[in-house]
Amino acid sequence: MFSQTVEYALRAAAHLALHAPNSLTTQEISTVTLVPKPYLTKVLRGLAKGGILVIERGVKGGVKLARPPEEMTILDIVNAVEPIKRINTCPLGFAAHGANLCPLHRRMDAAMGHVEQALATSTLAEILAEPSTSVPLCYK
Repeated sequence: MFSQTVEYALRAAAHLALHAPNSLTTQEISTVTLVPKPYLTKVLRGLAKGGILVIERGVKGGVKLARPPEEMTILDIVNAVEPIKRINTCPLGFAAHGANLCPLHRRMDAAMGHVEQALATSTLAEILAEPSTSVPLCYK
C-alpha cells in the first residue's frame, strides 16, 4: 500500500525522533535505518521541503526534526513525500460518473479515508512510546 519512499521516510523520521532535538548526519541515519545513503538523501530533501525536517549545512551540520515528535503525525510524514490520493472523480475518466463515484470507487475512497484518519491521529512520539518487543521501523 505504501511505497519504499514512504517506508524510508518513516524510518528516518523515527530515528531522528529518538535523538530529538539533536542533529544527525545522513550517514548516521543511513547506517541505523538500513536505507541506502543516495536514496536517503533524496528522501530527506523531500521531508525538508515538506516541513518535516531541517537540514543544517556545514561542518557541524546535519538533519533534525522541524517540530517535536509529539507535534508530528505519521500522516504529516507520509504526505511530505507521497501525499495520500483520495478518489474525487471517476478514476477511469468516465464523464457520466464525474464526482458520482461508482460503488467500488466509493468504497476504495472510504478505505483511504480510514487510513488517512488513522495516520492523522498517530503522532511520531506515540508510535515510539508504544510498548513492543520489536524495535520500530526496522532498526539494525
